[in-house]
Amino acid sequence: MKDSETHELELIRDYPVSLDRLWRAVTEPRQLIQWFGPEGLYNGDDSPDFSRTGPWSCTMIGKESGDAFVLSGVVTSIRPPEGGKGHVAFTWAWHGPDGTRGHESHVTFTVEETAKGARLTLSHVALPDLESAQSHSRGWLSTLRSLDYFFLGPQTETPE
Repeated sequence: MKDSETHELELIRDYPVSLDRLWRAVTEPRQLIQWFGPEGLYNGDDSPDFSRTGPWSCTMIGKESGDAFVLSGVVTSIRPPEGGKGHVAFTWAWHGPDGTRGHESHVTFTVEETAKGARLTLSHVALPDLESAQSHSRGWLSTLRSLDYFFLGPQTETPE
């Protein structure tokens, strides 16, 4: 976690893949549906689409419980990785059991070329409190393990 006092997260992963490959993995629905979400959950039929500005939503379903968890937001900014760096930014909010949309926070995936492949920097800001920041930190770490597996297969150690 970057700073628990301001309720922000920043997580960084390096991958031995091309910048274009990483960009497609974090923006295209057909790729996102394969890894996006914490372990123990899978995406329903409405995988997010971060390849264009505008609204997005997805439903994550518990593999054991069958419980549905809905979240949504708006893609606010896209800069394809021309010149070695790009980003996609979007708002983020979970929905309650009655469909009411909860607190809105902001997520940015920044991708950049490295000497050995590509780097993903995930930042999540404007979380409402420390408990939410800690919960999202656990969720994002689990989600990034899914992305690690998507690119690298089973690992005994997390990539740097």
